[in-house]
Amino acid sequence: MRRADRLFTIVQLLRGGRHVTARTLADRLEVSERTIYRDVDELTLCGVPIEGEPGRGYRLPKTFEIPPLMFERHEIEALVVGARFVEAWCGPGLAASARSALARIRGVVPAGLLSQIDDARVYTLRFGQSLAIDNFEVVHQAIGQQRRLTIDYAGEDGIPTLDRTVRPLGLYFWGKVWTLAAWCELRDDFRSFRVDRIRQPRMTEPFATEPAKSLETFLARMRAT
Repeated sequence: MRRADRLFTIVQLLRGGRHVTARTLADRLEVSERTIYRDVDELTLCGVPIEGEPGRGYRLPKTFEIPPLMFERHEIEALVVGARFVEAWCGPGLAASARSALARIRGVVPAGLLSQIDDARVYTLRFGQSLAIDNFEVVHQAIGQQRRLTIDYAGEDGIPTLDRTVRPLGLYFWGKVWTLAAWCELRDDFRSFRVDRIRQPRMTEPFATEPAKSLETFLARMRAT
């Protein structure tokens, strides 16, 4: 867990007015008590009103509330534009997540900033490429679940090749098309596939991570060439 996440979690665990011992916090966060002492000291220096009582632990007053998220105007616009891009160019799963994220932001930003969410005047539009969007969803799921894909792949002439099985590693957007970086088991090497040329992608069995066939190795090879 990142330190910032740990500090936030400590604040959440101490809310409500009840005492929580350093040992309980340490066990919950899987760190040492000494780390908890340092974290509490840092939170106190930052103005978080943590109260400590020997033998009982730490607590926050019942009246303590985490201040609302504060964004600059350009930060809100960046979030909105990013969500619009995901809706236009990614699959329905990520599009729904983008809409949900914006709804959560609307729920926590101060009222004075709500209008800035709707006033962002930068848009991203998608024309055509419906096949790529349909394929994106399957490919994205296969990457997340680390499962092989069996695909038919069409060349520039539109004629699909024989079935091939790949290990999907990452998706890249090139301004107009998505490409899939993958380990091709037919060629026993890395290959890139345009997502809009993939036909009938089917998820099959899981695969284990192998350093020689990983995305990091693929990127290292691309940087070298």
